Amino acid sequence: MSTGSGAASAPAPTPHDTPARTSSMFSSLRIRNYRLFFLGQAVSNIGTWMQRIAQDWLVLSLTGSAAAVGITTALQFLPMLLFGLYGGVLVDRLRKRPTLLVTQSAMALTSLVLAVLTLTGHVEVWHIYVAAFALGLATVVDNPARQSFVSELVGPGQLQNAVSLNSANFQSARLVGPAVAGLLITGVGTGWAFLLNGLSFVAPLTGLLLMRARELHAVERAPRAKGQLREGLRYVAGRPDLLWPIVLTGFVGTFAFNFPVYLSAFADDVFHGGAGVYSLFNTLMAVGSLAGALLAARRGAARLRLLVLAALAFGALEVLAAGAPDLWMFALLMVPVGLFAMTVNVTTNTGIQMSTDPAVRGRVMALYMMVFLGGSPVGAPVVGWVTDTYGARAGLAAGGAVAMAAAAVIGLILARAGGLRLSVGWHRGHPRVRFVPRERREAPAPVA
Repeated sequence: MSTGSGAASAPAPTPHDTPARTSSMFSSLRIRNYRLFFLGQAVSNIGTWMQRIAQDWLVLSLTGSAAAVGITTALQFLPMLLFGLYGGVLVDRLRKRPTLLVTQSAMALTSLVLAVLTLTGHVEVWHIYVAAFALGLATVVDNPARQSFVSELVGPGQLQNAVSLNSANFQSARLVGPAVAGLLITGVGTGWAFLLNGLSFVAPLTGLLLMRARELHAVERAPRAKGQLREGLRYVAGRPDLLWPIVLTGFVGTFAFNFPVYLSAFADDVFHGGAGVYSLFNTLMAVGSLAGALLAARRGAARLRLLVLAALAFGALEVLAAGAPDLWMFALLMVPVGLFAMTVNVTTNTGIQMSTDPAVRGRVMALYMMVFLGGSPVGAPVVGWVTDTYGARAGLAAGGAVAMAAAAVIGLILARAGGLRLSVGWHRGHPRVRFVPRERREAPAPVA
């Protein structure tokens, strides 16, 4: 395993992580086990997006407060912040498929309980808070297990393609889920969205049960031992190409990815729309996110340079959207916002998975997910307070500014670690900003 000082792009993967060149954007779908996994997740992801929209809108309807939406988001991701690393240790020890059967069942049960409370008219805000926290507890193990299970399904040669298709799958569901949720909320109520999400888990559970164990790519599980958590942290600390992207996505995820807070506030307070407008914003963002995921499936190696530039563009677009004068301008800006948000997400995810030793992949992915998603308990109430106090435009602009600042600082750190310098110039009549190798200083000639 590498302990080098880092470079402008991820270091050359070790042989077991070297990706094969794929001839098709959907090449990993030729693998039966992955195909079952992909189809099950496609159904479940639609339900997940339905519940996200319904949950946020129900909280806003019951309280009228963007801060309450932020608290719900914070409670859902608080377990990841508190226990995420321990979840990664468990994932490295356990068999992934049985683990996912348990976590997916627990998530289904949580949704069904919330559906019963809502449909019977007994739901209160604290019920939603408890359900969000319970879902977060299951996610502590489910997220790193699903992320690392992909390598067992497809092997190293198709890993990058499969990870990108997973993101495309999730964002495709984002096109359908919010639209269906909007129709259900306005037509029959939020409880039906929770019920359908609970039932949607039948698909991934069936897919997991139908998989052929003999066709899985064997990955050595970490034996139970002391110090495994510290071992994972030391591994990341010694790899700047892993450490700094995780730090960057931590800032972005904590302050700029709080879309439930931002978009619900813009839909309700700025443009005075309803659940349909909120769903529209989410759907248009999903169009851009899907495009970003499919472009990632066609790309080669995930470079840190791309991650930094995408984070800069993402933050700048959020600042621009904060000042959008009307609903349709804001809505259209959600497409490029979604594209660059997904580019940040997929580039980090694939870069980390392909550069990490399989023996510690669960712990490293848990750390990444803990920082990326676990920052919401800190960021969501803060941006919710800023949004309630100073308005939705100020909240979104502040989140975008944090993303830009973090990308600029960490980009310079990575460039310095990789022996690069910033070059600003012109190329064919257009300005060009890039990192280039530093010139080596020649030793002075000896004095005669």
